[in-house]
Amino acid sequence: MPRKALYDLQEVLTQAIEVFLEHGYHGAIMDELIARTGFNRRGFYLEFSSKQKFFYQVLQHYQNTHLAPIMAHLDNNQGLQSIQGFFDHYVLLVRGRGCLLINAITELGFDDAEIREMGRHYLDRLQISFIGCLEKALQHDEVVSSIQIESSALQLTSYVQGFAVNGILSAGADELQIATRSLLGPLQRG
Repeated sequence: MPRKALYDLQEVLTQAIEVFLEHGYHGAIMDELIARTGFNRRGFYLEFSSKQKFFYQVLQHYQNTHLAPIMAHLDNNQGLQSIQGFFDHYVLLVRGRGCLLINAITELGFDDAEIREMGRHYLDRLQISFIGCLEKALQHDEVVSSIQIESSALQLTSYVQGFAVNGILSAGADELQIATRSLLGPLQRG
């Protein structure tokens, strides 16, 4: 009869997020991952088989637990209100830490097809969601009628990436909130 696991997988993945945010993939050493997650080395390799496969699961968990609630603002598709809500919460997430997914893309995206695919999927979803919200904003006369929706959505998606990197450097949210207002201001109907 198989033995019941003595750990909570979701908790292990959550604790690992912090380690990878602090050190990146290459800087996160196995001894610290084992110590901070409560795993033993043998159990770790039985469960995940490698640090790389473990990292993929951590990234998936991060997307489900950290990014999905923020993406829900865009999924609500309430025009500019949804976009503002997304950025307000994203700024809080990345402040002083960055975004684990964007950090992973930056660190590993050239060499790791799985990370590149995760990143591409996330950024495509962001852009499509921004398009939907901008279309709704146009219908409700919230944005200027001359808006180029697809290029504006691409610009917003690019800003998300920049905010993630800037969030590492910025301990306060003020800079990023000012940048958000400056970004959305020209789109709004006067």
